[in-house]
Amino acid sequence: MKKNDNIIWGIVLIIVGIILGLKALGIFEFNIFFKGWWTLFIIIPCFIGIIKHESKTGSIIGLIIGIMLLLDVRDVIDTDLFWKLIIPMIFVVIGISMIFKNSISEDIRKEINKLDTNENKNYLTATFGEQSMSYDKEVFTGSVINAIFGGVKLNLRNCKIKEDVVINTTSIFGGVDILVPDDINIKLISTNIFGGVDNKVKREVNPKFKTIYINATNIFGGTDIKWIHFKEL
Repeated sequence: MKKNDNIIWGIVLIIVGIILGLKALGIFEFNIFFKGWWTLFIIIPCFIGIIKHESKTGSIIGLIIGIMLLLDVRDVIDTDLFWKLIIPMIFVVIGISMIFKNSISEDIRKEINKLDTNENKNYLTATFGEQSMSYDKEVFTGSVINAIFGGVKLNLRNCKIKEDVVINTTSIFGGVDILVPDDINIKLISTNIFGGVDNKVKREVNPKFKTIYINATNIFGGTDIKWIHFKEL
């Protein structure tokens, strides 16, 4: 489990423990199966996604839906009003994200379209299982990764990158791990629906290094990008 995940879930467990302790002492009354408790399975993951992931649109939409469902179940808002408001609110969130999405993303997309013509890319697909590939002093020329109800790990720590390359990832109820060396730049764009990207490779672009462009699509899934020296706990 990754360190950031430990911290987030550790905080959640501490809060739950405090609430249960206060209930046991008779200081606070709380029923874990309160009316609408199931909406927490939408609200909590989306809240964590907002904290963790760079692209937050999908998580914000999910959080809004979860909160509105909770308010609807608890009769705070009318059911008809809920269905009338949910679609307009989704459009508003998407519109705001499009307005504030800076030109850097568009520049990255143009560069990806220019580079994404290499026919020597490797293809990795995991469906209801796991796949992995490691490069040991081999030349990496790009990759297409699909994780559908499964997981894919691409280890580039010992690879050779002679020119800028593109990695296209699609994660649907699955996960993709990409391990990269220190001497590389990472430029990223992503499309996320109830999912996101956890990018640990964040620093100023070094013009002396080659660049890996990552185009990630996550639907109820995630993509993790890690340094060579990053160690999972």
